[in-house]
Amino acid sequence: MLNTLRKIVQEVNAAKDLKAALGIIVQRVREAMGSQVCSVYLLDPETNRFVLMATEGLNKKAIGKVSMAPNEGLVGLVGTREEPLNLEHASEHPRYRYFAETGEERYASFLGSPIIHHRKVMGVLVIQQKEQRQFDEGEEAFLVTMSAQLAGVIAHAEATGSIRGLGKQGKGIQEAKFVGVPGSPGAAVGTAVVVLPPADLDVVPDKTVDDIAAELTLFNNALEGVRSDMRALSAKMATQLRPEERALFDVYLMMLEDAALGSEVVKIIRTGQWAQGALRQVVSEHVNRFELMDDAYLRERASDVKDLGRRLLAYLQQARQQALVYPDNCILVSEELSPTMLGEVPEGKLVGLVSVQGSGNSHVAIFARAMGIPTVMGAVDLPYSKIDGIQLIVDGYHGEVFTNPSEALRKQYADVVEEERQMAQGLDALRALPCETLDGHRMPLWVNTGLLADVKRAQERGAEGVGLYRTEVPFMIKERFPSEKEQLAIYREQLAAFHPLPVTMRSLDIGGDKALSYFPIKEENPFLGWRGIRVTLDHPEIFLVQTRAMLKASEGLNNLRILLPMISGTQELEEALHLIHRAWGEVRDEGTDVPLPPIGVMIEIPAAVYQVRELARQVDFLSVGSNDLTQYLLAVDRNNPRVADLYDFLHPAVLQALVKVVEGAHAEGKPVSICGEMAGDPAAAVLLMAMGFDGLSMNATNLPKVKWLLRQLSMGKAKELLAQVMSIDSPQVTHSTLQLALRNLGLGRMINPASDIQA
Repeated sequence: MLNTLRKIVQEVNAAKDLKAALGIIVQRVREAMGSQVCSVYLLDPETNRFVLMATEGLNKKAIGKVSMAPNEGLVGLVGTREEPLNLEHASEHPRYRYFAETGEERYASFLGSPIIHHRKVMGVLVIQQKEQRQFDEGEEAFLVTMSAQLAGVIAHAEATGSIRGLGKQGKGIQEAKFVGVPGSPGAAVGTAVVVLPPADLDVVPDKTVDDIAAELTLFNNALEGVRSDMRALSAKMATQLRPEERALFDVYLMMLEDAALGSEVVKIIRTGQWAQGALRQVVSEHVNRFELMDDAYLRERASDVKDLGRRLLAYLQQARQQALVYPDNCILVSEELSPTMLGEVPEGKLVGLVSVQGSGNSHVAIFARAMGIPTVMGAVDLPYSKIDGIQLIVDGYHGEVFTNPSEALRKQYADVVEEERQMAQGLDALRALPCETLDGHRMPLWVNTGLLADVKRAQERGAEGVGLYRTEVPFMIKERFPSEKEQLAIYREQLAAFHPLPVTMRSLDIGGDKALSYFPIKEENPFLGWRGIRVTLDHPEIFLVQTRAMLKASEGLNNLRILLPMISGTQELEEALHLIHRAWGEVRDEGTDVPLPPIGVMIEIPAAVYQVRELARQVDFLSVGSNDLTQYLLAVDRNNPRVADLYDFLHPAVLQALVKVVEGAHAEGKPVSICGEMAGDPAAAVLLMAMGFDGLSMNATNLPKVKWLLRQLSMGKAKELLAQVMSIDSPQVTHSTLQLALRNLGLGRMINPASDIQA
């Protein structure tokens, strides 16, 4: 049965449209089950009726005509109950309904299974038999498995039909929605520009050549062409990214060097293989090697190699795609977006990004946040190759993409975009003003940084310091560990840019979804594995070099704070403190006179919540990492589209944990701040202030919004709101309560601008 199932799914995946896919399903399932009838009914969202869309065994003229409401017939019963129905005497069931137009005889046996995709019933798969028989457990299991496998396929095919502007019955459809994960906040309305691979390496055949010299010349010209493209793109992005961040282009150039990809291709050409075939062999080997790796960062290297291979092949074929036309309000869409693709869009035209693959922490998402471009990652169901040139909406707040949006939805999002623009202009006036409530409570607002672009944006928005500098970013964009001298220069730049304001530098936090190409970590479950302080304590040579570089960089500035990530207990903290003191002693012995900076612990593991007082006694400050703490408390991978809707920092368990952390830190007389998405959410920031957090650290984009809202409230009112939501047991109700309360105070404009849109 497994082979049969696999073959059917492969055939359906290759179908050209929904009609063909459904035809294959009913034909193949009927054969596999040895039944007389197999039919698929799909739920039409416009009429809320199950419509016969394909059949093998009934009158095909009934397709598209026969339908039933959820409260009608056995099909409606399967759909509403959302579970299989197996009947030996179907006609005796009270819900049985006979449709003469199908030409069906009174089939005795009935087995139906719901087709469900992302909790949504899409239809019902049915088999029928003239003879009375109870389908056995194996047959029922096969149909259930078939339905589950086909749910995504049907959703994808149906969406493709929607994109073409045709509904299931040929009617126009207003829009289709695809869910991914938020990559960069904001909303955008524009025209899709799909970046497809310029050439398909997979279909290049082998071919023997006599003129090896000519092939070598052809390949060298292609190499030089791609090198030239990379240099031009790097220069083009020079104003937007610092040299370290543009190092990705240098990585590409290094891959093209004679000692890397280039030499391997040349070696194969010399055996008599033509250049295209040699290139395919080398790229395939590298891609296969990378794609088999468990490490998310290393798998991204596979996409870099593929990108280079395609560019080289385009030159070799002398069939370079015509330059893409980038319209105003361009939304770039690709299976795997790369930073080079962003660089090719003329300045001022790019308003949004959509990537079928990738997570909220991929290179592109980091770049997008630094550049302030609304982005959705991981839109796995989006049939991206078919949407070039159509109207799109990108909702980077919720991780949603709308294709062919209705005029009404387009206007709603256009209003959000305009409101954001006006809001940004209006908020500029707040830059020099303190974040102070109506009753005089001061709330320091800091920023999270990692890229050069973050520094400028933070300064433009009046940040009072850096609550989290992600030191892993300079590590991630290099091909080896940066030396102490290189790190010192990077850290000095960051400390000097914000002086005399404090800069909190987190020690190297790799592992999980952040890995280094030159330091691979292969694990089955990376988020519960070797990451954060666990890695650097196991490699004190890395930790000591980084700490020495930080300390030396702070000489004469004295605005450094060191933050330790992923601490789960006092032993790890004591080991880390010992190494920091050792590095401080070494630096002073070398003649660099710097005081020991304040040292803090990140509270991001549930274990740390319950040991908060013990940890606070040994450090100068605490900082909650709201993203990871929420993820670990709720056991939800925030980058997984399947469970993204379960990730909610207003969950009662998260709010209770945060209150416990603040109480524990203050009981030991230590300040506690919070960083992450929660701190940058204006409504959530009201609750955090009321809890007693001593500082909020966020993305620079959100800082003015948070400041505006907190300045409109009194601390007393914030505490009232906190008391109200702490008694609620549902995150959804908490969101609604908070939004309603702020609206009633006339402060609704600063809540997520896209929150009211009903799509």
